[in-house]
Amino acid sequence: MGICISTASFEIHAIDYGHENLVHYEDNNNNGANGYQQIGSVYSQQGSKGLNQDSAILYQGYGVENGVFSGVFDGHGENGQIVSKLVMNKLPSLLLKHILSLPKITSPKQKVKEVDESVKNKKFNKWKEACLSSFKVVDKDIKSLEKLDFSCSGTTAVVAIRQDDDLIIANLGDSRAVLGRKTDEGTTEAVQLTTDLKPSLPSEAERIRNCGGRVLALEKEPHIQRVWLPNEDAPGLAMSRAFGDFMLKNYGIISRPDVSYHHLSPNDQFLVLASDGVWDVLSNDQVVSIVCSTNDGSAAAKAVVEASIDAWKMKFPNSKRDDCTAICLFFQQNVSPINST
Repeated sequence: MGICISTASFEIHAIDYGHENLVHYEDNNNNGANGYQQIGSVYSQQGSKGLNQDSAILYQGYGVENGVFSGVFDGHGENGQIVSKLVMNKLPSLLLKHILSLPKITSPKQKVKEVDESVKNKKFNKWKEACLSSFKVVDKDIKSLEKLDFSCSGTTAVVAIRQDDDLIIANLGDSRAVLGRKTDEGTTEAVQLTTDLKPSLPSEAERIRNCGGRVLALEKEPHIQRVWLPNEDAPGLAMSRAFGDFMLKNYGIISRPDVSYHHLSPNDQFLVLASDGVWDVLSNDQVVSIVCSTNDGSAAAKAVVEASIDAWKMKFPNSKRDDCTAICLFFQQNVSPINST
């Protein structure tokens, strides 16, 4: 059971009986006036652990004519599905409100190349400030909901914002953003735009330990580093940054995202955002290959998720499968084949 949303047909296909964990929104005032409708798709499949705790949003016409807000949120813990939905529903409008409140950027009277770099840096710093502030506000809002317990529940977030040729990525946790880019040879290569923020990263582990938290793996899963309270074997969080998880917020778990910038070029063909249920079983190259081999761009996200499910069955036949969610956003109408080498 899953939900498929395609911006090629502007239809929502719900096949899991009302579990609205995916959202598509199109601002007709800001979208499509240039004659090319960007193709994007979202698909999510519930795992075998219970409720689908992933949420995702594709918001076209965000801010400017060809602007896009896309985000994948992977919830965890007893109320993880609530946290992921809360973030999905609050973050896009809060970010846009914040960015509109900041002073407009004007181009200085300099040489063209110098102006370009100066304006790019100013635009990125403006969006970075908006992301850092908005993530902080959303986390506080979640904590203020006293009727619900989010002490051991939270969500990751990987967000991509397109404004003209500017692509801003904000990453919190272990979901991932991967770009499909055309090479000089005419094939498509995978370019990872984010770092999986896990306790196994030395810099993340150092921050957690400096705050009094513990980082260690269980004997039965020595390959997974987890975060624990100083004097108690709980809760064992497998990521180093997240919304929620307030039991660990005094021990190194933070809601501050890594924010990065990418200037889109004609060689940048598409972007894939996905939860770790996809990346745990498929490599970046495999995902890009799947997208390239999909003749229908509006079905690319579904193809990625279905391939993930097949990989789970093959690699971990006796394990409970994680929820798998993907967004595919195309920047070009024609996609080059994957590099076979």
